[in-house]
Amino acid sequence: MLKSAVAAAATIVTGLSTAVVALPAQAANSGAAACSTPWGTGPRDKALMVQNKVHAARAGQHACFDRLVVDLGTGRAPGYKVSYVRVFHADGSGKLVRTSGHAKLLVVVRAPAAASFNADSRHLASVAGFAQFRQVAGLGSFEGITSVGLGLGGRAPFRVFEFRTASHQVELVVDVAHH
Repeated sequence: MLKSAVAAAATIVTGLSTAVVALPAQAANSGAAACSTPWGTGPRDKALMVQNKVHAARAGQHACFDRLVVDLGTGRAPGYKVSYVRVFHADGSGKLVRTSGHAKLLVVVRAPAAASFNADSRHLASVAGFAQFRQVAGLGSFEGITSVGLGLGGRAPFRVFEFRTASHQVELVVDVAHH
């Protein structure tokens, strides 16, 4: 009787361990399907100048993409131009700006920088350990236009959109897919 109880318990434990081992594989497959990012790599452009100012730039990681958020305070959503480039140049001087990464995504925000925003900082946001971002560099602010350079691990699809927070703050968002 004791031997059959031990054998039954061993069968249950074996069955449970098989079920537990199978779960991560299923989760991995469903996560891959959730990472559909058919955004494309072509330039995005919205030609609207605004007077509200760029206050900050921050970066975040998501399961399928890395995200840059440019905070603009209250007011109208700015125009922008986001495109892949071969090199980055500083706004105003045209001086070459070297950055980390194999691909370069230029984010031009058609809004001036606030006095508190360090538009010339070569490290606007910490991106250590990010899947795609290698560096977020301020390229300057000149004649009402502020530019940010994203050094990337490689050329990947991206999307751009505007977001208004519950407190009416405007954000320009750039997502770059991990693949």
